[in-house]
Amino acid sequence: MKIAEQEVGRTGCLFIVSGPSGAGKTSICTPALEELEDIHPSVSITTRTARKDEVDGRDYRFVDDAEFDRMLSDGAFAEWAEVHGNRYGTTRETIETALGAGRDLLLDIDVQGAEQVKALYPDAVSVFLLPPSRARLEQRLKGRGTESADALAVRLAAACREIAGFTEYDYLIINEDLSLAVEQFISILRGERQRVSRVGDAARRLILDIFGDPT
Repeated sequence: MKIAEQEVGRTGCLFIVSGPSGAGKTSICTPALEELEDIHPSVSITTRTARKDEVDGRDYRFVDDAEFDRMLSDGAFAEWAEVHGNRYGTTRETIETALGAGRDLLLDIDVQGAEQVKALYPDAVSVFLLPPSRARLEQRLKGRGTESADALAVRLAAACREIAGFTEYDYLIINEDLSLAVEQFISILRGERQRVSRVGDAARRLILDIFGDPT
């Protein structure tokens, strides 16, 4: 059951989560989304072919290269990147519709995408997920059973490049104990929701209602 947040009202928060493939982004984000109210995952656009059990519009919006190129030409993307030979992107409309309605939005994007989003939305809160060791990362990737030896090598090389950029993020979670990592992630989301910069206007209205105008 989701836990309602007791708030006086606030603006929507844009959250970014990044980490190498195999760091456990889905395993951490899914329970957080299930527990917290009023936060929604962003559905990315991708040119990648849908995997088994993936649903268009729920997991990703799957498009061909021509459609992706058209969206690029139209300036539709807040961020996009090519990852492992496929392109992924998040539209400006997705972000601005959510924030304009006062809803929190969670973006699961790579380091390139995170940098682009932070440039456009400097108030976005970024979290980097790190595996506890290279051995554990390799174990998790191999455990999926979906990667050839060559594809695995490509993902590991990409992971090393992504990890080098963790200092650009606001928060770091080392995913050694999944339960603890989920708890830390939820704590970050809750804490950021209560920043004065997000709740200040509503708090001022509440104070005015309770105490009147001090002037």
